[in-house]
Amino acid sequence: MRRPVALRLQAALATAAVGIAIGVTLPTPQASAAVGTATGYATQNGGTTGGAGGQTVRATTGTAIHAALCGRASSSTPITIEVTGTINHGNTSKVSGSSCNTADGVIELKQISNVTIIGVGSAVFDQLGIHIRDSSNIIIQNVTVRNVKKSGSPTSNGGDAIGMESTVRNVWVDHVTLEASGGESEGYDGLFDMKDNTQYVTLSYSILRNSGRGGLVGSSESDLSNGFITYHHNLYENIDSRTPLLRGGTAHIYNNHYVSLHESGINSRAGAKAKVENNYFRNSKDVLGTFYTNERGYWQVSGNVFDNVTWSSAGSENYPAGPNPTSNTTVSIPYSYRLDGASCVPDVVRQTAGANTGLRVVPYTHLRAHETR
Repeated sequence: MRRPVALRLQAALATAAVGIAIGVTLPTPQASAAVGTATGYATQNGGTTGGAGGQTVRATTGTAIHAALCGRASSSTPITIEVTGTINHGNTSKVSGSSCNTADGVIELKQISNVTIIGVGSAVFDQLGIHIRDSSNIIIQNVTVRNVKKSGSPTSNGGDAIGMESTVRNVWVDHVTLEASGGESEGYDGLFDMKDNTQYVTLSYSILRNSGRGGLVGSSESDLSNGFITYHHNLYENIDSRTPLLRGGTAHIYNNHYVSLHESGINSRAGAKAKVENNYFRNSKDVLGTFYTNERGYWQVSGNVFDNVTWSSAGSENYPAGPNPTSNTTVSIPYSYRLDGASCVPDVVRQTAGANTGLRVVPYTHLRAHETR
């Protein structure tokens, strides 16, 4: 991180009182599923339904989450895990079983499928990351993941709040809050990272803040097997860069609110293509372009608002799209979506994004969709 992050986390979320013992996993009589249905690229490639149709259990520790995964009949048996309370290193241990492959000190979703993790009340993963590897059809909703470190103590998930790698397919992350307390020099890495063949992912109605790095798609200029990612109705606030960093692949980025991006924002590199429409950028620098490389990327832009955005001069390894961004590619979107006018975006995102907002979406019927695809 090239400069200190000015803001720090707000007061920690209070742990909700629950009437079950810590570490106990309780079957519930009725099957439940994620609230709402997947959107964006997570609807493609067969769709993303998580644990719909399977058993629902409740967990108050990381160990109990692992036990729920390991207690299934198979690694693909659908399950919804309702999480409440604070999940941390002290209550997260490896659990063994034929239907799981877990580890200490991280929520490990490895070599599994058909899982929903949804927060009930306040669900906080404190200094503990969520790692998705060799897995498919995963939903994560209504949780906060904070202060995950790659150096210092304790460490988890390579410093990523949510990280995906190694043949991951169909993940919907919705209404989550991902936050750090600084950048790499303080021990943190990315908030939402995808690499090594991760595809068909949607991040919606979420908050990413107070970090050096928002997230990446592709770990290097040679890791070009990732893509088909949708980002919509998210708040990126007080981030240095990577909102996101795209290396190859295709991304659809619409109706997001970006505030205080200190160094760069959407960084399309190495042949990546981004459709960037009806977003609201405020008090930020170099919010779109190719940065820190000569391996250029591409973008299609329309309907965005640039409010007090500054742009650096073009030069070697620095190719900002502004000050008057124009399209240099076209991107075809295969799914239908509602596109709100950019002027509405700050208000809509303020009222809907993040954990513990009631999983609200666009709050007012009078906020008419600007266009429908």
